[in-house]
Amino acid sequence: MDIVFDQPLVEARRLRALKAGDEKAQFLLDIVAEDLAERLAVVERRFETAVELHGYTGVTARALMATGKIGTLTRIETDNAFGGTEGVTVAPLETVPVAPASANLVVSPLSLHLTNDTPGVFIQVRRALAPDGLFLAAIPGNGTLQELREVLLAAESEITGGASPRVIPFADVRDIGALLQRAGFALPVTDTETYTVRYASLFALMKDLRAMGMTNTLIARSRKPLSRAVFLRAAELYAERFADPDGRIRATFSVIYLSGWAPHESQQKPLAPGSAKMRLADALKVEGTSGSGAKGNDGSP
Repeated sequence: MDIVFDQPLVEARRLRALKAGDEKAQFLLDIVAEDLAERLAVVERRFETAVELHGYTGVTARALMATGKIGTLTRIETDNAFGGTEGVTVAPLETVPVAPASANLVVSPLSLHLTNDTPGVFIQVRRALAPDGLFLAAIPGNGTLQELREVLLAAESEITGGASPRVIPFADVRDIGALLQRAGFALPVTDTETYTVRYASLFALMKDLRAMGMTNTLIARSRKPLSRAVFLRAAELYAERFADPDGRIRATFSVIYLSGWAPHESQQKPLAPGSAKMRLADALKVEGTSGSGAKGNDGSP
């Protein structure tokens, strides 16, 4: 297993961002919480025992409970501070401390992209689910912060003659689908939503990223801070390449939504390869669902 992320640093930066308390910067988590709750609300069954994996602020857990589809819900976080007055079960980001076959629902909002052993976490979730239990997750995917990645690399190369990775890598939707199958989930489904957020400048975007706990936590990151000259040049390039007519820049956040069921004899058996494509509604056991698309949002001024 390759060690990509500095896990102690991941946990420290998420905790620091939580304590900073910039609620406005949590817009992406708020969007994901609402979307996951909507997806759960249309599933035609009730989940007596649910788990939220590293939901950060608990907004997803509250949105899920509001659907009326859940009996009890346990939150798992890396620190008690994430629980507030509600309380949480404390565990590292890559550990699922749930007894085998004991949960009917496991939900993970915007945390699995920071795990080194993502296949292992998927397997742990699969083991924690009772037969016919559901796994729902949202994972930032390929394309996220692509503009920032491009301009930082270009500016650093131009000024210093070399470049270090400054934006973490994000998974492709096909890879996530393959992980679901590899972990033994039945009826795996993935889809992607793209959210475009506009900012006054690169510096406003980076302020939000710090407030989200989404700054660089790569093991291979350069320990040498970027100079002011590099940031100023990157801001110029961003405005040249990714600005709207009103001067505000665009930042892309691509979120992969996934679902998979713990196998059960009552489930629909897969069709022969190439014979048909399963509808998301069928996999989630609902009557119908709306399609996905791009969504916009205004970021910090």
